Amino acid sequence: MKKFLSLILTLALILSVCSFAAADDLPTITIMFHGSNVSDDSAVLEKVNEYIADKVGAKLEVIWGTWGDFDEKAVNALTSGDKDVDIVFTCSWSSDEYNSYAKKGYFLKLDDLIEQYGADLKAAIPESLMQAATIEGAEGKGVYAVNGFKDTATQNTWDVNVTLLTELGYTVDDLMAKGFFDWDEIFAKAKEVKGDSFYPFLVEPMVAERMVTNSIIVAGDAGSTNLLSLYLNPEDVSADGVYGNKLVNKFGTPEYKAFAEKMHAYYEAGYIDPALSVGETSNDCRTNHQKDASYLIGTQSYAFGYEYSADVLARGAEIKFVPCTDPYVDTTASQGAMMAINSASEHPEEAFKFLALLNSDPVLMTLMNYGVEGIHYTLNDEGLVVFNDEARATYSPWTNGVGNVTILPDTASEGKGFRKSFQEYYAGAKGIPSLGFVFDNSPVENEMAALGNVAAQYALALDCGAVDPETELPSFLAALDAAGMEAYLNEANAQLEAYLAK
Repeated sequence: MKKFLSLILTLALILSVCSFAAADDLPTITIMFHGSNVSDDSAVLEKVNEYIADKVGAKLEVIWGTWGDFDEKAVNALTSGDKDVDIVFTCSWSSDEYNSYAKKGYFLKLDDLIEQYGADLKAAIPESLMQAATIEGAEGKGVYAVNGFKDTATQNTWDVNVTLLTELGYTVDDLMAKGFFDWDEIFAKAKEVKGDSFYPFLVEPMVAERMVTNSIIVAGDAGSTNLLSLYLNPEDVSADGVYGNKLVNKFGTPEYKAFAEKMHAYYEAGYIDPALSVGETSNDCRTNHQKDASYLIGTQSYAFGYEYSADVLARGAEIKFVPCTDPYVDTTASQGAMMAINSASEHPEEAFKFLALLNSDPVLMTLMNYGVEGIHYTLNDEGLVVFNDEARATYSPWTNGVGNVTILPDTASEGKGFRKSFQEYYAGAKGIPSLGFVFDNSPVENEMAALGNVAAQYALALDCGAVDPETELPSFLAALDAAGMEAYLNEANAQLEAYLAK
């Protein structure tokens, strides 16, 4: 008997050694995420790599891109043909914009891999999202990225510090009854109560412009500073807006001029932090003011349940998100968070297997987003996730940028049934009239580059109110005209007309 047990132990040891040896021989795939706040992923990746070894046949490494550095890192990795980055976040609004980078050959066409290894993925992701990812790329029409099942509709909201608003003697109804163009009195009172160093209006400048003018991003337009706009009907987002189904130079409309003039008045009155008007400091400035609720009204590109997130709950004030319009489905939202395989990857098969597993397997998705149970979170009596704040501070990915959020467990702050409500919310969103349209900018890519350079000089300062539109807006429009705005608009509208005529 002892000899038999000895033999069993010996075999177990051999198998264990073989298993470790096999794991050591697995290829490594590297994924680059966006919007992360991660400084320690060691415990997570240890568990992830144990879990995916036999399912994917690879080990995982992660580059945790942040809101500040992702664009530069991703573009450099793709354009340099970096073989060490296998999977990269892309979308309709990042610098490595999905449609243009697929056309240029930076992303691998996935149709054959989906057919071979994507059964679970197709079962987990709505067909509409697969359709939204189907475009004309370098290898013809097909799917060039895995589309994350997240907030599939867009809704911009006012981010209201209700605690401070109440202290000032106003209600949210008071605020909305006055509207953007008549907040002077409320802002003045906030400065009086909180002091001259307090800035009540905390804007993401380009989002503020879209909220006030009811304009939207056009997929395929210049990624860093959008040049084109479609205007929504705020009463019914599925109906034609003030300009119908026509693309316009967003900076040349009366709506934009009125917005810029009012922002300048607010800026001159000291209601907007000057750091918001500088590209290098704008994002950090906004984030820091949000963290300690040192603002009265802000702007927010909203996702269902954002009020339950750790970022909002940690502000120490009651926060309410007040919509400007109903949620709407457009191409930008449906391509809002995707993962593409770098065409230079040496492990495309393993990379796709990982993406398919990530978007269909709740265990892996929970590990990647919430971390390790017992370290980063625990489960309460209802089975809801309760985060360990200290551990979560070092491991907090941007959940909407990872993949299929609908397979995550509900958290204690969200409440039981949150994921079900999430799906119902987005199922009820209306589509805009031009849903599915993607501007192919390749015929006017030289004009787009020149126009982008011009916009980079003017747009942020105008959006933030830091310069006088009386003098700067005419100069901006003249520079856009000289850079080819008419040709750019004509090409975009010709494509839109052809699309709508199908």
